[in-house]
Parts: sequence; C-alpha cells; structure tokens
Amino acid sequence: MTNQNVAVSDPKSAIGMAIDVIVSNSSFFSPAVRKPPTVPGGYITICLKKLETGGAGGAGRVGAWVDSMRASSPTHIKSTPLSDSEALSSWMLHHPSALRTFEQITNASEGKQIVMFLDYDGTLSPIVEDPDQAFMSKEMRAAVKDVARYFPTAIVSGRCRDKVYRFVKLSELYYAGSHGMDIKGPAKGRKYKKGDQSLLCQPASEFLPMIDEVYKALLEKTKSTPGAKVENNKFCLSVHFRCVDEQRWTALAEQVRLVLNQYPKLRLTQGRKVLEIRPTIKWDKGNALEFLLESLGYANSNDVFPIYIGDDRTDEDAFKVLRNRGQGFGILVSKFPKETSASYSLQEPTEVMNFLQLLVEWKRRSLQDDILSRD
Repeated sequence: MTNQNVAVSDPKSAIGMAIDVIVSNSSFFSPAVRKPPTVPGGYITICLKKLETGGAGGAGRVGAWVDSMRASSPTHIKSTPLSDSEALSSWMLHHPSALRTFEQITNASEGKQIVMFLDYDGTLSPIVEDPDQAFMSKEMRAAVKDVARYFPTAIVSGRCRDKVYRFVKLSELYYAGSHGMDIKGPAKGRKYKKGDQSLLCQPASEFLPMIDEVYKALLEKTKSTPGAKVENNKFCLSVHFRCVDEQRWTALAEQVRLVLNQYPKLRLTQGRKVLEIRPTIKWDKGNALEFLLESLGYANSNDVFPIYIGDDRTDEDAFKVLRNRGQGFGILVSKFPKETSASYSLQEPTEVMNFLQLLVEWKRRSLQDDILSRD
C-alpha cells in the first residue's frame, strides 16, 4: 500500500480514511436538493471515464485518448447539434442556475455550517491559453476573501498548491493542490479549526522522484509539438494541448503514451484541454473534500452543508461525494450541457463571483437579524 504523509492536530481525524475512501456511484440526492425527473429532449453526454494507461495496445489507447480530447474540447461541444436551446432548457431543468435558485439553496442550508470548496481554473479565473496567465480578478479575490470570513473555505485544484496560492494570495484559506494530493491548512484565521492550525496531507509523497523524472521525459518528448506545455504540479503532471493544432493531437498523445509505458504506477486522466498524469492511488478531489470536512470536525455531522463549485471533469469526484453523503451540493460551471453529478450550475466565473457575493450578503443579513431578534 502507498505510504501516507499525513499530519493533523487531532489523532482521531481523517488519517485512517486518507487513502481508502472509495467513491461509489450512488445516485441519491440530499432531500433538500433533489434532482428533477428526466424530461424529453435529452442533453449532451460527455464520457467522464478515466483514461487509464493499461489495457488495450498502444494504437488503441492513443485513439481513445484523442477521441476524448476532441470530446472535451469546447469547440467540439459548441458545434454539436444537441447544444441548441431546447437541449439547454432540458439540461437546465436538471441543473438549474444557482443564482436563480439562490433562496432554495440558502433555505436548504438553514441551521447548518456552510463549508465552501472552490476549483480555481475556469471557476475563479477564466480558462486562458497560457496556464501561467490564469489570474483571478481583484473583484473575485475580494469575493473569496469575504466568503472566508463567514465560512471555512478551501481551494481544490489540479495545480501545484504553491502555484495556486500565488494566484489566490489569501492566507486564511485551505489549499488542496495536485487534485487534492497536497493539502495544507490556513496560515492564519483559526476560528474554524478544531485544535492546532497545522494541517498537512500528502498521500502521494513517495511518488515525487518518479513525477520529477517523468516531467523531464515529457519535456524532452513533447518539445517537437508546437503549443504543447508540460506543467509540473508536484504530485501530478499536466500536458496542456489548448494551443496545439488539432492535427497534431494524435502525435502528442503518442508522445505521452511512449513515456507512460515505462511507468505503470502512473495513470492518465483528462481535464479541459489537458492530459493529467497522476499516481495510481485512490485519491482525488472527492477524497480531499472528505479529508477537509473530517479535519474541520464534520466527518459524521448532520450540521454541515458543503458547497463545491467546479468546472472540470476532475471535480465530478467531489460532486459524487456530496451526493453520496446526502449533504450540500455541487455547482458545475459550464456554458454547455454535459453529464454531471452536480445539482446546480453557473455559466462562467463572473456568475461564480456573483453567487459568492450573494452568499456573503445573505449571511450578513442573517447575522443582523439574529442581533435584532435578541434585542
């Protein structure tokens, strides 16, 4: 079994479940936020299965990867006949706007502690061609800062934790980088932490030398592909193909395959215009969510209401965990209909900011009403 590097203040915390939490495919919903019944019209379905490196031969794997690369491309999604107004309306019945149903959401959270989980790219910042330029706006940073004043807040990203921190620049947050394989508690603001503020979870630490080795190999192998960018996210790697001509996708996939063939302990998954290389351990954004809730003292609590906002297929693991817990809900950020375990939707980062601002305003009014009721 993969060794863990987990340190938390409470010996009864989430250490025991750190690696072995298995997300089931249960489809039940929280009673407060039930999924509406299926309606005619349908909506676009994007395959969410992980692209494992094992199995069929090299050519078959590369073909499957390229098909999935095309399927996840916003350009291809936009051109599909199903993304018309009728299909969108049908999809929105299943995943209504979190802004339009804001009162329903706050009513469901009444009497419970909201805990916020936020993806970064495509959620707090726009998707850009150069991942190093994915800056969040000052207004978004202010909105996240205000949310963290009232609710425990975590950033959960596929990016390296240190890089995400440099983008967000808020020390009062929890940060879970490398798809949750590198978690650290806030440097300040201890009012939510039950015990010492030190918190560290790095379940894939033994893979660091291998990740560095594969990073160098991918840099060398992909340098002949214009537009390809390999990013070292510490416990995982990202091969960005957003700026690669589609005619070169097959060649790029073959380059990645040739490298990964030498490393059976690594697997390949996919996000938005990016191939992700990760250790083969049972750990993802859903496990990170569970770990953080446990660390905050809400492992088996009925008094918690987690909200997870994300735009990527890697966020689906967290959405499924919330469904299985029957607590809180996920919000998918997407302009296009696609298969998801989220309960609500927002179209773009600007709407995410508006939702966070509404949440802060609602909480402030609630606190003022409580004060007035005691007078």
